Amino acid sequence: MSSRRIPKALLPWAMSVLGLRDGDLDSHLAAVAGDASNRRYFRFEVGSQTYVLAESPPSTEKNEAFLQIGAVLDKAGVKVPAVLGVDLNRGFLLLEDLGDQQLWPALNNASADSYYDLAFDVLAKMAAVKAIDADLVPYDRSLLGEELSRFQQWFVRGLLGYNPNPSEQVLLEKFFERLISSALEQPSVLVHRDFHSRNLMLFGAKGLAVIDFQDAVMGPVTYDLVSLLRDCYIQWPLERVQAWVRSYRERLCLRGLLAHTDDALFLRWFDWMGLQRHIKVLGTFSRLYLRDGKSNYLADLPLVIQYVLQIADQYADKEPLFADFSIFFSQRLEPLVMAQSWRKVK
Repeated sequence: MSSRRIPKALLPWAMSVLGLRDGDLDSHLAAVAGDASNRRYFRFEVGSQTYVLAESPPSTEKNEAFLQIGAVLDKAGVKVPAVLGVDLNRGFLLLEDLGDQQLWPALNNASADSYYDLAFDVLAKMAAVKAIDADLVPYDRSLLGEELSRFQQWFVRGLLGYNPNPSEQVLLEKFFERLISSALEQPSVLVHRDFHSRNLMLFGAKGLAVIDFQDAVMGPVTYDLVSLLRDCYIQWPLERVQAWVRSYRERLCLRGLLAHTDDALFLRWFDWMGLQRHIKVLGTFSRLYLRDGKSNYLADLPLVIQYVLQIADQYADKEPLFADFSIFFSQRLEPLVMAQSWRKVK
């Protein structure tokens, strides 16, 4: 939890929005677990009703995007927290309370099929949103490249202290270009960008609500799918993941949301998109630690590394760049990883 003080005006503002009188304001507030951003969340109770207050600094947070994208998702039939009040100048949001039940702890071998089926339905609703209605920026070459650049800056150089030589630099550039090209050849849909089990809330008897969607863009059809099925916080056997991928591809085709694409191509899109995402995540989680002092994300790095090497090795026989990247990672970076205190997979 951030050490900065709670704005004195936050709760009086919320009470005013709800048409309630000021009382013993501080006694109503309770911190709610947040995320990697500068946003802070608080729950307060009025009688039997609870609400969530967000302090979301306008200088750093995408509050207008949160409102715009939330409206788009709501119109598409995706459950998002209702916005009951907003003060953009001060970064105050009064939101519906969706509770504390993330999907993540509910996932197990017995429950995964049914929960992922619900998540696939949400993804299909998002995929049906037309670009003209969403009015979102594209997940273009520039953005994909910027994300991949975090790998060298924050993970390789920053966290591990390794400086790639010129030939290794060339290898990384060529490998990243291959991943970007694969991403750009995919059909474009509304992409949440962090559609994983900690951003999906169990809601009602049989529902999923989506949070933390302010970074959404129009981009590759497999991006959110890989965020879900190759989650940084939970791992599944390869065969089961591939079966889920095929099931989702078929769902999109049956709903007329995907032109005929065979399983092999869709799986390749999915795998290579996962490489892009997980290489980015290595940089992002390292940055959260080195720049922002958030060390809890380091514990998730071993699983992310496992994902990266698994897929690079899977395609190494047919893709020389993948083989070369795997060798670079194994020979240059893994010995440095093994010296880290966070190296053990959870």
